[in-house]
Amino acid sequence: MNMDTMTASPITSHLIALCPTKMFLLSPDINPGYIPATSISQVITMASFAKPRHLLLLPVAVIALSLAAAADARRRRPVHLRLYMHDIIDGPEQTAIHLIRNAGPPHESLKGAWFGDTMAIDDPVTEGLSIIGSGSGRVVGKAQGTYMLSSQREEVLVAAVTVALTDGPYGGSTFAVAGRVRIYDDAAELAVVGGTGKLRRAAGHVVWRTAKVVSEVYIVVELIVDMSVPASTVAPGNGSIAIE
Repeated sequence: MNMDTMTASPITSHLIALCPTKMFLLSPDINPGYIPATSISQVITMASFAKPRHLLLLPVAVIALSLAAAADARRRRPVHLRLYMHDIIDGPEQTAIHLIRNAGPPHESLKGAWFGDTMAIDDPVTEGLSIIGSGSGRVVGKAQGTYMLSSQREEVLVAAVTVALTDGPYGGSTFAVAGRVRIYDDAAELAVVGGTGKLRRAAGHVVWRTAKVVSEVYIVVELIVDMSVPASTVAPGNGSIAIE
């Protein structure tokens, strides 16, 4: 077929037909005719310049966001704390109660426990490893929230706890902790997902580990807190709360 004499019947929309060496424009308003030969590479180059403007700006936006994130990281102030949470599930000093018990099926590996068992806690928080009622250790806050047996087969708790500090340089401030704890592991890592007061917009993590088993109903949990807050947040005043 002679490409120079090629014709086409009328069509209802514009159509660009490409061949290895030539390009034709077919239109219902224009008599199809030959357009001087244009190489495929030239056509592709022309098409690339015709990309929507928002696509051309996308790399610029990505770079700008990356720079903003880096600048935000530089404008944050680190906060390191070591605290001790006292969890007592029975007795005169009880700090935790069963909120939900025996509602789900029996747990497959924990005898006497049921899937979905949930504890509500109001645990004292001290700045040092001590025993509640012994007169040692300064109480600097409360850990309030819940933890739930959230796996039917594994020994796993999911915790949602707010640590409300009442003394020390961060007195009147809080930070929120959420995450997964395997009961028999030496330590677990949970996320710091927010805060208030001098810890507003806190972010980071907490290493949660059993520091001491006082009795069958009383354990002390160590919280090693590594977080940061915006540099614009009011800095703490004088005082000690096991700041590392």
